[in-house]
Amino acid sequence: MSSLSRELVFLILQFLDEEKFKETVHKLEQESGFFFNMKHFEDQVQAGEWDEVERYLCGFTKVEDNRYSMKIFFEIRKQKYLEALDRQDRAKAVEILVKDLKAFASFNEELFKEITQLLTLDNFRQNEQLSKYGDTKSARSIMLVELKKLIEANPLFRDKLSFPAFKSSRLRTLINQSLNWQHQLCKNPRPNPDIKTLFMDHSCSPTTNGARPPPTNGPLVGPIPKAGAFPPIGAHGPFQPVVSPSSGAIAAWMSSGNPSLPHAAAVAAGPPGIVQPSNAAAFLKHPRTPSGMPGMDYQSADSEHLMKRIRTGQSDEVSFSGIAHIPNVYSQDDLPKTVVRALNQGSNVMSMGFHPQQQTILLVGTNVGDISLWEVGSRERLAHKPFKVWDISVASMPLQSALLNDAGISVNRCVWAPDGLMLGVAFSRHIVQIYQYNPTGELRQHLEIDAHVGGVNDIAFAHPNKQLCIVTCGDDKMIKVWDTVAGRRHFTFEGHEAPVYSVCPHYKENIQFIFSTAIDGKIKAWLYDSMGSRVDYDAPGLWCTTMAYSADGTRLFSCGTSKEGESHLVEWNESEGSIKRTYSGFRKRSLGVVQFDTTRNRFLAAGDEYQIKFWDMDNTTMLTAVDADGGLPASPRLRFNKEGSLLAINTNDNGIKILANSDGSRLIRMLESRAVDKNRGPSEPSKPLIVNALGPVGNAAIAPAIERPDRVPPAVSMNSLGTMDSSRLVDVKPRISDDTDKIKDWRISDIIDPSHLKVLRLSDAITAGKVVRLLYTNSGLALLALASNAVHKLWKWQRSERSPLDKATAYVAPQLWQPPSGTPMTNDTSDTKPAEESTACIALSKNDSYVMSASGGKVSLFNMMTFKVMTTFMSPPPAATFLAFHPQDNNIIAIGMEDSTIQIYNVRVDEVKHIF
Repeated sequence: MSSLSRELVFLILQFLDEEKFKETVHKLEQESGFFFNMKHFEDQVQAGEWDEVERYLCGFTKVEDNRYSMKIFFEIRKQKYLEALDRQDRAKAVEILVKDLKAFASFNEELFKEITQLLTLDNFRQNEQLSKYGDTKSARSIMLVELKKLIEANPLFRDKLSFPAFKSSRLRTLINQSLNWQHQLCKNPRPNPDIKTLFMDHSCSPTTNGARPPPTNGPLVGPIPKAGAFPPIGAHGPFQPVVSPSSGAIAAWMSSGNPSLPHAAAVAAGPPGIVQPSNAAAFLKHPRTPSGMPGMDYQSADSEHLMKRIRTGQSDEVSFSGIAHIPNVYSQDDLPKTVVRALNQGSNVMSMGFHPQQQTILLVGTNVGDISLWEVGSRERLAHKPFKVWDISVASMPLQSALLNDAGISVNRCVWAPDGLMLGVAFSRHIVQIYQYNPTGELRQHLEIDAHVGGVNDIAFAHPNKQLCIVTCGDDKMIKVWDTVAGRRHFTFEGHEAPVYSVCPHYKENIQFIFSTAIDGKIKAWLYDSMGSRVDYDAPGLWCTTMAYSADGTRLFSCGTSKEGESHLVEWNESEGSIKRTYSGFRKRSLGVVQFDTTRNRFLAAGDEYQIKFWDMDNTTMLTAVDADGGLPASPRLRFNKEGSLLAINTNDNGIKILANSDGSRLIRMLESRAVDKNRGPSEPSKPLIVNALGPVGNAAIAPAIERPDRVPPAVSMNSLGTMDSSRLVDVKPRISDDTDKIKDWRISDIIDPSHLKVLRLSDAITAGKVVRLLYTNSGLALLALASNAVHKLWKWQRSERSPLDKATAYVAPQLWQPPSGTPMTNDTSDTKPAEESTACIALSKNDSYVMSASGGKVSLFNMMTFKVMTTFMSPPPAATFLAFHPQDNNIIAIGMEDSTIQIYNVRVDEVKHIF
């Protein structure tokens, strides 16, 4: 049997098991002999189903195969014999002796005689060797231990004791993908087609008016089929929605929520500026079919198959000599573990976040309500904003009362907007403040919102309906959504029965939603509508929990700590609302609420036991831990930068340590040595700021909060403010000198001397020709040229000691790629016009796997991995003069022609769809 047929058996086994066809599963295991189910074997032995035990074993081995097999069968039959004697069923014992045990007489006649003599004893325990034989159950358990050792040592069971690792419901996924493929190739694709059977290939019937519906805009094997693609076949038969990893998996989780649980409806307030997509309801009822594959159109085997069907000839993939496309490989060296900076914030750090684009700009919020911006490379504090209410005249009475009764206010969370042009700060008293950020480091007041009654526990940015909004949650058990223009409230989500601890906005399949967690351990999920929560699940630990997605948005994690101090870091199976894996390595009793972060779509990090602990996302065992040279709190706060090269952690002495890997260290050194603008003054020394003249604000004055120990407001007395007028509330702490708010210019110096430049010449002795088109690949790791003789040339920078970042650089010459045959990618040319006189054009697919090109002849599609031509089309005249891939669909290409027309070409069906 071929390896693919063998894998198909495993897929069928998985499907049968998921559908609860237990007997059929074990029958197929036995008949195929591919997987020995030790659990099933143990259950049968414990139940004394001896005939079934031997039948199952015979699918994998026979008595005479080897000494291990002989010993296995002997132990089973001996146990069966002893149990018959123990029941005083001598007739059965004689039958077993004659039919089963006699087969071993030729191998050990003395042992067979001794076993036979047991028939003469009233109790076989009178035999010295069997005197310790207990009851049947214990005897079977002891025998099982021996059997498992024999099976594991038996070479016939090698590679048959573990089930291959692959995603759940893989067979369903493949079938759904096949149906979507059939629909993509359909001449008359209809939206939401109804699947009646799997016995025949699908084909949509033409529309009643004969018009062809507009083509779907999904990729050939994209992560989510768009309108016009198939819903999961679970909606039409016994199949269930496909499980993770699924870019539409939240739908299944939401739709599987307990409908009987009471959820108060969301209350829409203010102008309805955010409109939920019309297909949201269908999204919840019928989760879309996931492919479990990235949205790359040409690089899958199925896409390759389609392209072979389009072109007349076939070309097999080839490998390059000495060149290999290796996947991303990570090691512990990629983790930031070396301390490269120590910053003195001056007060206890409560929240941090690196700028999404400027990798060394760190936002910090503290327990006295101030925020700071640090350039960690130069150790410079770019901005500092002490807490104050911007306009006390519009503050609500509860807020004014809270400030009068207790001036202590802390930052609970500070976060950047996705584009880095705004930042939001959530405070422990009622309000959030939104600043606009200028790339020079300037912070400008933008919005102040009296958001919640009590503390605002979390804040995040989201893009419902492509409109940037703010999501907040608080002690009043609510989640609220605000616009970022005027601070109008669009939605209020109610349904939690305890203060809401955190929010996690996300989107999949163009459906926007919000996860929220409360301090009673409840997890809920909300769409931007008035239908209440779609999910009601319990978080591990049933207390303070935060949730976060991996950077690519495909994997969901949560981390939290129970009231007893038990911490839990888990990955969720979104399709089922269940825990996929639980990571180990935490202290049995954590001394605070554990915080965590993710990086590189590969690593997890959490602060616990005065250390930073790291995990590989695919391995539940802790990878490593670092103490950052000591001085960390029991449960440090931490935050990676976007590239994962830097890690910020807070310290016991009101400071921040920056950890770096090799890339981060180089980045820091580069910033240290960079020439600064002549107008830039010397950096002020970082020192603790005087934040309150009313009394000391040391850590000793901080009183622990009962509900949220990770968010500790300072205990600052306001008794001396008894006669203070309300205007003093605008600034409950004395103003810091304006010097601290001045913006320091940290722009890169202008290039004014040729010595600042580095020139690298890329020579090619193989083919000569003037370069007529030149472009970097989208990844920035390679350079692609099209010469006047219609030949393509590809140079790629590869990782080396001189180029450790695997990026384009003028200091290291890239390698010219060529296939072993020496035949480069060459365009079709015109018979009537030389290539040198023709207009050349070129375009790269968004995943850099394919290049579309023309040099006066037909348009050619090349595989960048193999240099093979996939297909050619559109013979001149007119000739193509410009090419462009659709930004969302690599199969749609715009082609500008020399007769000034523009043609829209669909690679899927090899047709021109429109001409302009």
